[in-house]
Amino acid sequence: VQLQASGGGLVQAGGSLRLSCAASGRTFSGYYMAWFRQAPGKEREFVARTSGRDGGAAYADSVKGRFAISRDNAKNTVYLQMNSLKPEDTAVYTCAAGPSLNYLRKYWGQGTLVTVSS
Repeated sequence: VQLQASGGGLVQAGGSLRLSCAASGRTFSGYYMAWFRQAPGKEREFVARTSGRDGGAAYADSVKGRFAISRDNAKNTVYLQMNSLKPEDTAVYTCAAGPSLNYLRKYWGQGTLVTVSS
C-alpha cells in the first residue's frame, strides 16, 4: 500500500495550491483520508480529514475557511485545496488513511513541501 502526495511548491502569501494524494495497493473508498503537516521545528499537526462513508469533512481551526479537502474514490485520490495561504502554512504536508478516527494513520505516505513566502 502506498500513499503518494504531490503538488507542493513555493507560493506567495495569499496564493493557492492544490495537493493530491494518490493511493495504490488497495481501495480506500470506505476509509477516512486525512492530511497532516509538520513545520520546521514543530510537531506534526492535523489539517483536515474526509470520511469514506459520507464524504464529511473536518478541519483544524487554523485552516478552516481557507482549505478544502475532497476525494475521488474512483481515482483513489484525496485532494487538499489551499487558498489564502499564509507563511505559517509552510510545512511538509503528508496524507494518511485509516479505517476509523481512532486509527486515522494506519497508512502513511510521503510528504510534499509547501513553502509560503511573505
